[in-house]
Amino acid sequence: MAGVVLEDLVKVYPQRHAPDVQAVRGINLAVADGEFMVLVGPSGCGKSTTLRMIAGLEEISGGRILIGGREVNGVAPKDRDIAMVFQNYALYPHFSVHDNLAFGLRLRRLPKPEIDRRVREVAALLGLEACLGRRPRALSGGQRQRVALGRAIVRQPKVFLFDEPLSNLDAQMRVSMRGELSRLHARLGATMVYVTHDQVEAMSMGDRICVMRDGEIQQVDEPLAIYHRPANLFVAGFIGSPPMNFFRGSILPAGGEPAFVTDFVEGATPLALRLNPALLLRAQRMLGKPLVVGVRPEDVRPAGTADSAGVIETEIEVAEPMGAETHLYLRAGGIPFVARVRSEGRHHPSERLSVALDLGRAHLFDAQTGKAL
Repeated sequence: MAGVVLEDLVKVYPQRHAPDVQAVRGINLAVADGEFMVLVGPSGCGKSTTLRMIAGLEEISGGRILIGGREVNGVAPKDRDIAMVFQNYALYPHFSVHDNLAFGLRLRRLPKPEIDRRVREVAALLGLEACLGRRPRALSGGQRQRVALGRAIVRQPKVFLFDEPLSNLDAQMRVSMRGELSRLHARLGATMVYVTHDQVEAMSMGDRICVMRDGEIQQVDEPLAIYHRPANLFVAGFIGSPPMNFFRGSILPAGGEPAFVTDFVEGATPLALRLNPALLLRAQRMLGKPLVVGVRPEDVRPAGTADSAGVIETEIEVAEPMGAETHLYLRAGGIPFVARVRSEGRHHPSERLSVALDLGRAHLFDAQTGKAL
């Protein structure tokens, strides 16, 4: 196996009658040997373009790509020793599963016994032994995806590249295949670069996550580190389901003590939240300046008698029972936000509810730059 290094990687699409489109803007990323790296971000952020440049399917406009320490700029895709699994399975419909798995090895003119050995090993690894004689149309979606994976594995490449391979599967099958891919990575110890727009996939599968936006890397870290310590407003709002709640305002004197007061919304009274000393210390240089307080939905709970700070009166707009938990879409001070609470009773729209914000776990951001404080 081998690591992947991107140095000042750039991709520009020239336009004849419009400004050039810069899809990737000088990104730097190092994927360690044997690491499962996930590139995640919204549509158009440059993640698939980056993957295709690693694969050699897109010509780079600037920078360098190294695989296993060897620069591969200008090297043909077939000579990069990588295997790519696409959103479209791209199986040969007139071939059996065995022949689909063996096709690439036959092109490399490997001996027939070696081809059969590798195919059967991969079929056993992926639970496809009973399907080797079938054609793709006789397989389920999950089985077809396994064949596409097997076709990559049987080549024994240095690096595996995945471009949203689970997006065509139903929800239950996606969960199952996420687990299979994670187990496969653990067994192979292979270097894998995986592209998805689904932050749940990213959180559950990656050793590390690279969050991208507008062709730039926003943050690279382990999943829980990104969740608990987002670098900026975009990462905080993108990673997490439901996403983080944002309260925009500033710290002002209120009753003799500084308090965070939300921006005025027409027809509503601004909220005044008493920040604890630790938060006030972090926000000291932001007194009177635009500030954003971020609170995760799980840190918004129905208020109890022991709560003395951070309690606000809200109105429920929508209640979504999810089984063990319920998502409550609330509004207070003209600001919509979400609470994720235990399903201990039924809630109704227009119901009044007192909630407590756990401000000890809140995040602070500079409203102008978006950076975490």
